[in-house]
Amino acid sequence: MQPAVELEELGRQITEASGFLEKGERALSQRIIGQHEVIRRVFIALLANGHILLEGVPGLAKTLIISTFAAAMNLKFQRIQFTPDMLPADLVGTMIYNPKEMEFYPRKGPVFANVILADEINRSPAKVQSALLEAMQECQVTIGSETFPLQRPFMVLATQNPIEHEGTYMLPEAQVDRFMMKVMVDYPTYDEELEIMLRSATTASEEPLKAVLQADDIFRARALIDRIYVDPRVQRYIVDLVVASRKPAQYGMVELEALIEYGASPRASIFLLLAAKAHAFMQHRPYITPEDVKAIAYDVLRHRIRPGYEAEADNIRPDDIIRQILQNVQVP
Repeated sequence: MQPAVELEELGRQITEASGFLEKGERALSQRIIGQHEVIRRVFIALLANGHILLEGVPGLAKTLIISTFAAAMNLKFQRIQFTPDMLPADLVGTMIYNPKEMEFYPRKGPVFANVILADEINRSPAKVQSALLEAMQECQVTIGSETFPLQRPFMVLATQNPIEHEGTYMLPEAQVDRFMMKVMVDYPTYDEELEIMLRSATTASEEPLKAVLQADDIFRARALIDRIYVDPRVQRYIVDLVVASRKPAQYGMVELEALIEYGASPRASIFLLLAAKAHAFMQHRPYITPEDVKAIAYDVLRHRIRPGYEAEADNIRPDDIIRQILQNVQVP
């Protein structure tokens, strides 16, 4: 247990350092109407050094959110449109032969940026999707026999359309598991859609968005997030949630055994802790509570739990399973 004086001082530093988040949210609200929860999840992933898979039907501003976010953060942005004929070299780069000097040199691909938008990632086959694995896990890319570090901060935000399956490919499980969160992007409310329509009904071009943040703000925030206190009871609560997704009968949920084909991996425990710390930071707190864990549990777990055949027959989704786990696992 950290002394109360240390926590109080850490809380003061967090309150002071987290002020940049409000600036960022205000900057994004100049272009984005609604989608506040999605924007907060993007900030959480950035603070926790994670990646996000965004899923939603076309036209919900997924691409606009990401490009605006990068502009507001003054980060190098690269949009990569995934297509069926794409090759791994189109993503990471390749070695080019220079006949004059009679040697090969690397030509770096678009993945060498701070914020990568992998647009419609499920439109490319597994060999292309897997080209992102090293970048997402190790923050580096190997081209030929050379390995190149990527710029930091580095994050991948991938989008996919849940209603169109023709010409798409299932993401490899190893790829999916490396995304910290899977965020569902929903339709705007009636009033939000009215404002979207009125604001967009103009031929005038928008003024460039001014950057309000710097990379140093992110690194300072991450250093403080590492110091956020986590009570041992909350640590065990996180592990209980993850283990319950694999062995629900141990937690009194016998009926879930037949509904889950496989549960969350150990990465879920790591990402739950990191995301909960980032969530507490955004609430200006020097410690995390079970409520921080619950707030991001659906986003961290939904793509790591695969319902079995019985669940699919009864139209039971991962979110339904997570809801039962949160209701039945004892909260400290």
